[in-house]
Amino acid sequence: MRTLYFDCFSGASGNMILGALLGLGLDREAFEKELAKLNLPDVSLRVSQVERSGISAIHVEVVSAEAKKHRHLSDICQIIEQSDLDVGVKSRSTAIFGRLAEAEAKVHGISLEKVHFHEVGAVDAIVDIVSACIGFEMLGIDHFASSPINVGSGFVDMEHGKFPVPPPAVGELLVGAQMYSNEIVGELTTPTGAAIISTLSTNYGTLPKLKVERTSYGAGTRTYEHFPNVLRLIVGETEAADTSHETLCLIETNLDDVSPQVLGYVMEQAFELGALDCWFTPIQMKKNRPGTMISVLSDGEHRNAIIGLLYRETTTLGLRVRHIERECLAREIVQVQTRFGSVAVKVAYLGGVITNAMPEYEQVRRVALQNDLPFLTVQNEVLAELKRNTKAFSA
Repeated sequence: MRTLYFDCFSGASGNMILGALLGLGLDREAFEKELAKLNLPDVSLRVSQVERSGISAIHVEVVSAEAKKHRHLSDICQIIEQSDLDVGVKSRSTAIFGRLAEAEAKVHGISLEKVHFHEVGAVDAIVDIVSACIGFEMLGIDHFASSPINVGSGFVDMEHGKFPVPPPAVGELLVGAQMYSNEIVGELTTPTGAAIISTLSTNYGTLPKLKVERTSYGAGTRTYEHFPNVLRLIVGETEAADTSHETLCLIETNLDDVSPQVLGYVMEQAFELGALDCWFTPIQMKKNRPGTMISVLSDGEHRNAIIGLLYRETTTLGLRVRHIERECLAREIVQVQTRFGSVAVKVAYLGGVITNAMPEYEQVRRVALQNDLPFLTVQNEVLAELKRNTKAFSA
Protein backbone atom coordinates (compact mmCIF):
# COMPACT_ATOMS: atom_id res chain seq x y z
CA MET A 1 0.00 0.00 0.00
CA ARG A 2 1.58 3.26 -1.14
CA THR A 3 1.63 5.54 1.90
CA LEU A 4 2.40 9.24 2.31
CA TYR A 5 3.44 10.46 5.76
CA PHE A 6 3.15 14.14 6.72
CA ASP A 7 6.01 14.91 9.13
CA CYS A 8 4.73 18.18 10.64
CA PHE A 9 7.49 19.09 13.10
CA SER A 10 7.20 22.66 11.79
CA GLY A 11 3.48 22.62 11.05
CA ALA A 12 2.01 22.63 7.56
CA SER A 13 0.56 25.00 5.00
CA GLY A 14 -0.76 24.60 1.48
CA ASN A 15 2.40 25.85 -0.19
CA MET A 16 4.62 23.70 2.07
CA ILE A 17 2.66 20.59 1.04
CA LEU A 18 2.87 21.56 -2.63
CA GLY A 19 6.61 22.27 -2.44
CA ALA A 20 7.29 18.92 -0.79
CA LEU A 21 5.16 17.13 -3.40
CA LEU A 22 7.20 18.68 -6.20
CA GLY A 23 10.30 17.48 -4.39
CA LEU A 24 9.03 13.89 -4.54
CA GLY A 25 9.76 13.84 -8.24
CA LEU A 26 6.55 14.86 -9.95
CA ASP A 27 6.90 15.37 -13.69
CA ARG A 28 6.75 19.18 -13.71
CA GLU A 29 5.41 19.48 -17.26
CA ALA A 30 2.70 16.87 -16.71
CA PHE A 31 1.79 18.46 -13.39
CA GLU A 32 1.36 21.93 -14.89
CA LYS A 33 -0.78 20.51 -17.71
CA GLU A 34 -3.10 19.03 -15.10
CA LEU A 35 -3.21 22.27 -13.12
CA ALA A 36 -4.13 24.19 -16.29
CA LYS A 37 -7.34 22.13 -16.41
CA LEU A 38 -8.57 24.19 -13.46
CA ASN A 39 -9.15 26.98 -16.00
CA LEU A 40 -8.12 29.82 -13.71
CA PRO A 41 -6.74 32.68 -15.83
CA ASP A 42 -3.34 34.27 -15.24
CA VAL A 43 -2.25 31.80 -12.56
CA SER A 44 1.26 30.41 -12.34
CA LEU A 45 3.63 28.90 -9.79
CA ARG A 46 6.90 30.49 -8.75
CA VAL A 47 9.09 27.60 -7.62
CA SER A 48 12.48 28.08 -5.99
CA GLN A 49 15.03 26.03 -4.11
CA VAL A 50 15.70 27.61 -0.72
CA GLU A 51 17.53 26.82 2.50
CA ARG A 52 15.87 26.71 5.91
CA SER A 53 18.36 26.27 8.78
CA GLY A 54 20.60 24.03 6.73
CA ILE A 55 17.86 22.01 5.00
CA SER A 56 17.37 22.43 1.25
CA ALA A 57 13.66 22.71 0.46
CA ILE A 58 11.30 23.78 -2.30
CA HIS A 59 9.32 26.97 -1.83
CA VAL A 60 6.20 27.55 -3.94
CA GLU A 61 4.34 30.80 -4.39
CA VAL A 62 1.09 31.10 -6.34
CA VAL A 63 1.20 34.09 -8.68
CA SER A 64 -2.18 35.47 -9.73
CA ALA A 65 -3.50 38.70 -11.15
CA GLU A 66 -6.73 38.31 -9.18
CA ALA A 67 -7.07 40.27 -5.97
CA LYS A 68 -8.00 38.33 -2.85
CA LYS A 69 -11.75 38.06 -2.51
CA HIS A 70 -14.38 36.16 -0.58
CA ARG A 71 -16.00 33.06 -2.04
CA HIS A 72 -18.71 30.72 -0.81
CA LEU A 73 -18.24 26.95 -0.82
CA SER A 74 -20.62 26.62 -3.78
CA ASP A 75 -18.47 29.04 -5.81
CA ILE A 76 -15.31 27.05 -5.18
CA CYS A 77 -16.98 23.69 -5.83
CA GLN A 78 -18.35 25.06 -9.10
CA ILE A 79 -14.87 26.07 -10.25
CA ILE A 80 -13.58 22.59 -9.46
CA GLU A 81 -16.54 20.64 -10.87
CA GLN A 82 -16.57 22.59 -14.15
CA SER A 83 -12.89 21.89 -14.73
CA ASP A 84 -11.45 19.02 -16.78
CA LEU A 85 -9.62 17.53 -13.81
CA ASP A 86 -9.78 13.82 -13.06
CA VAL A 87 -12.72 12.65 -10.96
CA GLY A 88 -10.43 11.61 -8.08
CA VAL A 89 -8.82 15.04 -7.95
CA LYS A 90 -12.21 16.75 -7.99
CA SER A 91 -13.54 14.50 -5.24
CA ARG A 92 -10.58 15.03 -2.90
CA SER A 93 -10.44 18.78 -3.56
CA THR A 94 -14.13 19.38 -2.87
CA ALA A 95 -13.98 17.14 0.22
CA ILE A 96 -11.14 19.25 1.62
CA PHE A 97 -13.00 22.51 0.96
CA GLY A 98 -16.15 20.95 2.41
CA ARG A 99 -14.25 20.18 5.61
CA LEU A 100 -12.98 23.76 5.71
CA ALA A 101 -16.53 25.05 5.33
CA GLU A 102 -17.82 22.81 8.12
CA ALA A 103 -15.08 24.08 10.45
CA GLU A 104 -15.83 27.72 9.62
CA ALA A 105 -19.58 27.16 10.05
CA LYS A 106 -19.09 25.65 13.49
CA VAL A 107 -16.67 28.36 14.61
CA HIS A 108 -19.00 31.18 13.53
CA GLY A 109 -22.27 29.44 14.42
CA ILE A 110 -23.75 29.73 10.92
CA SER A 111 -24.99 27.37 8.20
CA LEU A 112 -22.71 25.98 5.48
CA GLU A 113 -24.51 28.07 2.86
CA LYS A 114 -23.61 31.29 4.67
CA VAL A 115 -19.92 30.51 5.06
CA HIS A 116 -17.72 32.69 2.93
CA PHE A 117 -14.03 32.02 3.00
CA HIS A 118 -11.68 34.86 3.85
CA GLU A 119 -7.99 34.08 3.48
CA VAL A 120 -8.74 30.59 2.15
CA GLY A 121 -11.12 31.93 -0.51
CA ALA A 122 -8.29 33.39 -2.56
CA VAL A 123 -7.00 31.82 -5.74
CA ASP A 124 -3.76 30.74 -4.05
CA ALA A 125 -5.65 28.50 -1.60
CA ILE A 126 -7.70 26.94 -4.41
CA VAL A 127 -4.51 26.29 -6.34
CA ASP A 128 -2.74 24.91 -3.23
CA ILE A 129 -5.49 22.41 -2.49
CA VAL A 130 -6.16 21.32 -6.07
CA SER A 131 -2.43 21.11 -6.82
CA ALA A 132 -1.89 18.93 -3.77
CA CYS A 133 -4.68 16.59 -4.90
CA ILE A 134 -3.17 16.45 -8.40
CA GLY A 135 0.15 15.50 -6.81
CA PHE A 136 -1.40 12.77 -4.67
CA GLU A 137 -3.10 11.34 -7.75
CA MET A 138 0.07 11.42 -9.86
CA LEU A 139 2.03 9.70 -7.10
CA GLY A 140 -0.65 7.02 -6.69
CA ILE A 141 -1.03 7.51 -2.94
CA ASP A 142 -3.37 4.94 -1.33
CA HIS A 143 -3.03 5.87 2.33
CA PHE A 144 -2.20 9.00 4.33
CA ALA A 145 -0.82 9.32 7.85
CA SER A 146 0.54 12.22 9.87
CA SER A 147 2.82 12.95 12.77
CA PRO A 148 1.55 15.06 15.66
CA ILE A 149 1.20 18.58 14.25
CA ASN A 150 3.17 21.57 15.55
CA VAL A 151 0.72 24.49 15.47
CA GLY A 152 3.03 27.20 16.84
CA SER A 153 2.17 29.63 19.62
CA GLY A 154 1.30 33.25 20.34
CA PHE A 155 -1.30 35.25 18.43
CA VAL A 156 -2.15 35.86 14.79
CA ASP A 157 -3.91 38.82 13.15
CA MET A 158 -6.95 37.78 11.12
CA GLU A 159 -9.87 39.56 9.47
CA HIS A 160 -11.99 39.48 12.64
CA GLY A 161 -9.16 40.53 14.94
CA LYS A 162 -6.29 38.99 16.89
CA PHE A 163 -6.69 35.30 17.72
CA PRO A 164 -4.60 32.81 19.69
CA VAL A 165 -2.60 30.15 17.88
CA PRO A 166 -3.96 27.80 16.71
CA PRO A 167 -6.76 29.97 15.27
CA PRO A 168 -10.32 28.70 15.84
CA ALA A 169 -10.70 27.12 12.39
CA VAL A 170 -7.40 25.23 12.71
CA GLY A 171 -8.36 24.03 16.18
CA GLU A 172 -11.68 22.75 14.85
CA LEU A 173 -10.07 21.07 11.83
CA LEU A 174 -7.61 19.21 14.04
CA VAL A 175 -10.22 17.71 16.38
CA GLY A 176 -9.21 14.05 16.61
CA ALA A 177 -5.65 14.76 15.51
CA GLN A 178 -2.60 15.17 17.74
CA MET A 179 -1.21 18.71 17.97
CA TYR A 180 1.29 20.54 20.15
CA SER A 181 3.20 23.83 20.58
CA ASN A 182 6.88 24.45 21.19
CA GLU A 183 8.91 27.59 21.75
CA ILE A 184 8.40 28.89 18.20
CA VAL A 185 6.13 31.96 18.15
CA GLY A 186 3.84 32.24 15.14
CA GLU A 187 1.18 30.37 13.18
CA LEU A 188 2.92 27.25 11.90
CA THR A 189 -0.20 25.43 10.70
CA THR A 190 -2.65 27.21 8.42
CA PRO A 191 -6.30 26.31 7.80
CA THR A 192 -5.39 25.07 4.30
CA GLY A 193 -2.65 22.79 5.61
CA ALA A 194 -4.84 21.53 8.46
CA ALA A 195 -7.74 20.85 6.09
CA ILE A 196 -5.64 18.81 3.66
CA ILE A 197 -4.02 16.71 6.36
CA SER A 198 -7.12 16.17 8.51
CA THR A 199 -9.33 15.27 5.54
CA LEU A 200 -6.94 12.66 4.19
CA SER A 201 -5.05 11.22 7.16
CA THR A 202 -6.49 8.16 8.85
CA ASN A 203 -4.05 8.04 11.77
CA TYR A 204 -1.65 10.29 13.68
CA GLY A 205 1.49 9.29 15.48
CA THR A 206 5.03 8.13 14.92
CA LEU A 207 6.29 7.10 11.51
CA PRO A 208 4.65 3.78 10.55
CA LYS A 209 6.74 0.85 9.43
CA LEU A 210 7.31 1.33 5.72
CA LYS A 211 9.86 0.76 2.97
CA VAL A 212 10.90 4.34 2.20
CA GLU A 213 11.02 5.33 -1.46
CA ARG A 214 11.70 9.04 -1.14
CA THR A 215 11.63 12.01 1.23
CA SER A 216 11.31 15.68 0.39
CA TYR A 217 10.94 19.08 2.07
CA GLY A 218 8.53 21.93 1.37
CA ALA A 219 9.55 25.34 2.73
CA GLY A 220 7.41 27.77 4.66
CA THR A 221 7.75 31.46 3.88
CA ARG A 222 9.05 32.59 7.28
CA THR A 223 12.55 31.84 8.53
CA TYR A 224 13.55 31.14 12.13
CA GLU A 225 16.97 30.98 13.73
CA HIS A 226 18.10 27.42 14.33
CA PHE A 227 14.69 26.01 13.40
CA PRO A 228 13.93 24.60 9.93
CA ASN A 229 10.52 25.90 8.85
CA VAL A 230 9.84 22.99 6.51
CA LEU A 231 7.37 20.16 6.07
CA ARG A 232 8.81 16.73 5.36
CA LEU A 233 6.91 14.22 3.23
CA ILE A 234 7.90 10.58 3.30
CA VAL A 235 6.55 8.15 0.70
CA GLY A 236 6.91 4.40 0.89
CA GLU A 237 5.20 1.03 0.83
CA THR A 238 3.40 -0.30 3.89
CA GLU A 239 1.78 -3.67 4.31
CA ALA A 240 -1.99 -3.39 4.30
CA ALA A 241 -3.08 -5.08 7.52
CA ASP A 242 -6.33 -6.97 7.00
CA THR A 243 -7.28 -6.91 10.68
CA SER A 244 -6.29 -5.34 13.97
CA HIS A 245 -6.29 -7.02 17.38
CA GLU A 246 -6.90 -5.45 20.76
CA THR A 247 -7.72 -6.51 24.31
CA LEU A 248 -10.91 -5.08 25.80
CA CYS A 249 -12.91 -5.39 29.03
CA LEU A 250 -16.38 -6.93 29.08
CA ILE A 251 -18.30 -5.77 32.19
CA GLU A 252 -21.56 -7.59 32.99
CA THR A 253 -24.19 -7.88 35.69
CA ASN A 254 -27.57 -9.61 36.04
CA LEU A 255 -30.53 -7.68 37.45
CA ASP A 256 -34.13 -8.65 38.19
CA ASP A 257 -35.28 -5.50 40.00
CA VAL A 258 -34.38 -2.61 37.74
CA SER A 259 -36.71 -0.22 35.91
CA PRO A 260 -36.55 -0.05 32.07
CA GLN A 261 -36.15 3.71 32.48
CA VAL A 262 -32.99 3.15 34.52
CA LEU A 263 -31.69 0.74 31.89
CA GLY A 264 -32.13 3.33 29.16
CA TYR A 265 -30.36 5.95 31.25
CA VAL A 266 -27.47 3.59 32.06
CA MET A 267 -26.91 2.86 28.37
CA GLU A 268 -26.84 6.57 27.51
CA GLN A 269 -24.39 7.33 30.29
CA ALA A 270 -22.17 4.35 29.42
CA PHE A 271 -21.66 5.72 25.92
CA GLU A 272 -21.05 9.19 27.33
CA LEU A 273 -18.29 7.73 29.52
CA GLY A 274 -16.55 6.10 26.56
CA ALA A 275 -18.10 2.64 26.28
CA LEU A 276 -17.40 0.96 22.94
CA ASP A 277 -20.71 -0.90 23.07
CA CYS A 278 -23.57 -1.61 25.48
CA TRP A 279 -26.43 -4.07 25.18
CA PHE A 280 -29.14 -5.79 27.22
CA THR A 281 -30.02 -9.49 27.15
CA PRO A 282 -33.28 -10.88 28.60
CA ILE A 283 -32.48 -13.80 30.95
CA GLN A 284 -34.21 -16.09 33.46
CA MET A 285 -32.91 -15.70 36.99
CA LYS A 286 -33.43 -17.43 40.35
CA LYS A 287 -36.96 -18.15 41.52
CA ASN A 288 -38.15 -18.00 37.90
CA ARG A 289 -37.78 -14.24 37.79
CA PRO A 290 -37.27 -12.62 34.38
CA GLY A 291 -34.22 -10.39 34.42
CA THR A 292 -31.80 -8.40 32.29
CA MET A 293 -28.09 -8.91 31.77
CA ILE A 294 -26.28 -5.60 31.20
CA SER A 295 -23.14 -5.93 29.08
CA VAL A 296 -20.71 -3.07 28.51
CA LEU A 297 -17.64 -3.28 26.29
CA SER A 298 -14.82 -0.93 27.26
CA ASP A 299 -11.14 -0.29 26.79
CA GLY A 300 -8.90 -0.22 29.86
CA GLU A 301 -8.89 3.57 30.07
CA HIS A 302 -12.65 3.85 30.68
CA ARG A 303 -13.16 0.64 32.65
CA ASN A 304 -13.27 2.18 36.15
CA ALA A 305 -15.64 4.98 35.13
CA ILE A 306 -18.11 2.45 33.72
CA ILE A 307 -17.83 0.20 36.77
CA GLY A 308 -18.59 3.22 38.96
CA LEU A 309 -21.63 4.03 36.80
CA LEU A 310 -23.10 0.54 37.21
CA TYR A 311 -22.62 0.59 40.99
CA ARG A 312 -24.17 4.06 41.32
CA GLU A 313 -27.11 3.76 38.95
CA THR A 314 -28.24 0.14 39.31
CA THR A 315 -29.04 -2.22 42.19
CA THR A 316 -26.14 -4.55 41.44
CA LEU A 317 -23.93 -5.78 44.29
CA GLY A 318 -21.24 -7.20 42.03
CA LEU A 319 -19.93 -7.30 38.48
CA ARG A 320 -18.21 -9.78 36.20
CA VAL A 321 -15.18 -8.26 34.47
CA ARG A 322 -13.14 -10.23 32.00
CA HIS A 323 -10.64 -9.48 29.28
CA ILE A 324 -11.57 -10.44 25.75
CA GLU A 325 -9.79 -10.24 22.40
CA ARG A 326 -11.40 -8.23 19.62
CA GLU A 327 -10.39 -8.55 15.98
CA CYS A 328 -11.48 -5.85 13.51
CA LEU A 329 -11.20 -5.30 9.81
CA ALA A 330 -8.94 -2.46 8.75
CA ARG A 331 -11.15 0.60 8.47
CA GLU A 332 -11.12 4.33 7.87
CA ILE A 333 -13.46 7.28 7.58
CA VAL A 334 -13.53 8.80 4.10
CA GLN A 335 -15.27 11.98 3.00
CA VAL A 336 -17.56 11.48 -0.01
CA GLN A 337 -18.52 14.58 -1.95
CA THR A 338 -22.16 14.48 -3.07
CA ARG A 339 -24.69 16.99 -4.36
CA PHE A 340 -25.65 17.45 -0.71
CA GLY A 341 -22.10 18.27 0.36
CA SER A 342 -19.44 16.15 2.08
CA VAL A 343 -20.69 12.99 3.87
CA ALA A 344 -18.48 10.79 6.05
CA VAL A 345 -18.48 7.06 5.26
CA LYS A 346 -16.94 4.31 7.38
CA VAL A 347 -15.11 1.93 5.05
CA ALA A 348 -13.74 -1.52 5.96
CA TYR A 349 -11.04 -3.38 4.00
CA LEU A 350 -9.94 -6.99 3.60
CA GLY A 351 -6.85 -7.60 1.50
CA GLY A 352 -6.91 -3.99 0.31
CA VAL A 353 -10.45 -4.40 -1.05
CA ILE A 354 -13.47 -2.59 0.37
CA THR A 355 -15.80 -5.22 1.84
CA ASN A 356 -18.19 -2.93 3.69
CA ALA A 357 -19.08 0.76 3.61
CA MET A 358 -21.65 2.62 5.66
CA PRO A 359 -22.40 6.37 5.63
CA GLU A 360 -22.46 7.95 9.09
CA TYR A 361 -26.04 7.82 10.36
CA GLU A 362 -26.28 11.34 11.81
CA GLN A 363 -24.99 12.95 8.60
CA VAL A 364 -27.37 10.95 6.40
CA ARG A 365 -30.23 11.82 8.76
CA ARG A 366 -29.38 15.53 8.60
CA VAL A 367 -29.21 15.52 4.79
CA ALA A 368 -32.48 13.57 4.49
CA LEU A 369 -34.33 16.00 6.77
CA GLN A 370 -32.86 19.12 5.15
CA ASN A 371 -33.78 17.95 1.66
CA ASP A 372 -37.08 16.22 2.50
CA LEU A 373 -35.82 12.91 1.09
CA PRO A 374 -36.15 9.31 2.31
CA PHE A 375 -33.23 8.18 4.45
CA LEU A 376 -32.43 5.25 2.15
CA THR A 377 -32.40 7.50 -0.92
CA VAL A 378 -29.63 9.63 0.60
CA GLN A 379 -27.74 6.60 1.93
CA ASN A 380 -27.80 4.82 -1.43
CA GLU A 381 -26.73 7.94 -3.32
CA VAL A 382 -23.74 8.43 -1.02
CA LEU A 383 -22.69 4.78 -1.49
CA ALA A 384 -23.13 5.04 -5.26
CA GLU A 385 -20.90 8.16 -5.32
CA LEU A 386 -18.26 6.37 -3.24
CA LYS A 387 -18.30 3.36 -5.54
CA ARG A 388 -18.13 5.53 -8.65
CA ASN A 389 -14.94 7.21 -7.42
CA THR A 390 -13.21 4.23 -5.78
CA LYS A 391 -11.48 1.31 -7.45
CA ALA A 392 -11.04 -0.76 -4.29
CA PHE A 393 -14.55 -2.27 -4.12
CA SER A 394 -14.91 -6.03 -4.12
CA ALA A 395 -16.60 -7.50 -7.16
